[in-house]
Amino acid sequence: MGTEISEPLILDKESIDDGAGIESELVPEWKDQITIRGVVVSALLGTLFCIITHKLNLTVGIIPSLNVGAGLLGFFFVKSWTGFLTKLGFQVSPFTKQENTVIQTCVVACYGLAFSGGFGSYMIAMDERTYKLIGADYPGNRAEDIKNPGLGWMTGFLFVVSFLGLFSLTPLRKSTAQFFLGLSYRGVSSGPSFLHMPVIGTLLAWKAIILKVFMGIRYGEIFYAFASVTVVKSFDGSVRHLLVFIAIALILGDGLYNLIKIIYISAKEVCNKSTKQSKLPIVNEVIDNESSKVLAEQRKRDDIFLKDRIPTWFAASGYVALAAISTATIPIIFPPLKWYLVLVSYIIAPALAFCNSYGTGLTDWNLSSTYGKIGLFIIASLVGSDGGVMAGLAACGVMMSIVSTAADLMQDFKTGYLTLSSAKSMFVSQLLGTAMGCVIAPLTFWMFWTAFEVGSPDGPYKAPYAVIFREMAILGIEGFSELPKHCLALCFGFFIGAVLVNLLRDVTPKEISQFIPIPMAMAVPFYIGAYFAVDMFVGTVILFIWERINQKEAEDYAGAVASGLICGDGIWTIPSAILSILRINPPICMYFGPSLSS
Repeated sequence: MGTEISEPLILDKESIDDGAGIESELVPEWKDQITIRGVVVSALLGTLFCIITHKLNLTVGIIPSLNVGAGLLGFFFVKSWTGFLTKLGFQVSPFTKQENTVIQTCVVACYGLAFSGGFGSYMIAMDERTYKLIGADYPGNRAEDIKNPGLGWMTGFLFVVSFLGLFSLTPLRKSTAQFFLGLSYRGVSSGPSFLHMPVIGTLLAWKAIILKVFMGIRYGEIFYAFASVTVVKSFDGSVRHLLVFIAIALILGDGLYNLIKIIYISAKEVCNKSTKQSKLPIVNEVIDNESSKVLAEQRKRDDIFLKDRIPTWFAASGYVALAAISTATIPIIFPPLKWYLVLVSYIIAPALAFCNSYGTGLTDWNLSSTYGKIGLFIIASLVGSDGGVMAGLAACGVMMSIVSTAADLMQDFKTGYLTLSSAKSMFVSQLLGTAMGCVIAPLTFWMFWTAFEVGSPDGPYKAPYAVIFREMAILGIEGFSELPKHCLALCFGFFIGAVLVNLLRDVTPKEISQFIPIPMAMAVPFYIGAYFAVDMFVGTVILFIWERINQKEAEDYAGAVASGLICGDGIWTIPSAILSILRINPPICMYFGPSLSS
């Protein structure tokens, strides 16, 4: 499954920290931020983006973020509608940025299930066509592990797994949201992150690329264990397998370290009752030069964001209740996935959800499919050959749904903070969008399934990741013995390394820590390739030169430049998706490959 990019959208200058009358701005109550017209527009746009997501999912398998498009189209439709009614003489309530934020949140939650629902990956990997493509005589590929898509069970499955992620991190809402908002003070800003990546971190990301080349050369010594496995072809070689596991180790090490850190600091804050000071709880650096105006604006944002509290008991009770329902229901849909395995998944899911939310806020890359593969491989290996394939694929869906929706909610909290929207309205709109997606995503997929031969290698919708996910599950039933040689040792080393690097960042002064790489950012090039590091490096060089020429100007306008680049790139995904749907290829395509030896 392709990695999804996620970014917030800010439509007017009042949404950013420019100090334009924020203290006197009237903010509607959270109930007034959710409107009927907003829900209707969200449903229409959610359907549109679900269709686009399915189309891309079943063809190229790569899903770009459509968040910016959702926000802009929502703004366009509602603004046009209110303007039209006003000209006709009707009195309509004004369209606010809070309402637009709610629309964007609802649409993203809706079409996000077309991504995390596995309609192009784990879910369709269960069907009979994928089973036949791999081969009935292929070891581990059993006819018993077949479940063809059905509108009823797919909708029911989404309803029982898609809401847990929304409750998993809500108790950490204050600390987690403020942490993501404070990333810009650490050196990486969620949103314009590529403009703030520390130079040494980027150079180490380049070293990761060199390491990938080195691994390819050392193929015979490290990776021979995969030489006879068909799945190698699906992942472009054994090197790809090892790089994915290394990326997972870095992500888990960095994410778990910060999870423990945020829990410790939050507990310490509660014990000391030191909430009188306005500060970011995780940021190492103390901000000394804030003007009184900026501090007043930040207090205003904090007050609005924290005013409508979501009680911790409500979030915890909701998670427990939904987990109990899901634990009882999922084994009925997928009998090989026993109830105790589902329960274990829900016990460890909040930690992984935090890791993904942290990574998404840090790098704008939603790696929920990576965490889904973790669940797939572990559960498949535990169940074994008797139902392990089906159990692993179902567990992949459980994990992907939780970590993806949790990351979306944290991003929505950030957007809500910037636009003076209520956290409660963000949470409710996410619930509404998720409920829409549980119905709209299966219905829109069902149109493709009934009209075309989805998954056929000769058809227009080949679903390339279906075979990959089924072969991963088949590989998983063999356990860790089928991993590349030294894979576990390397993963353990990178995991410990990520923890030590984070610890080093925390104990060193700001003058030194700003040049220490962030493991989460280093992990992304391992997973998606070199171009991410190239983008980061180019942005870093531009900002570095700009700061040397005029540091004050760079500090004032770097965020605006980054937002413009992100919006432009995000808007382009809509015509790009349309061109892909119409099967219009670019006039030229550049590819770099190994030279042929004479």
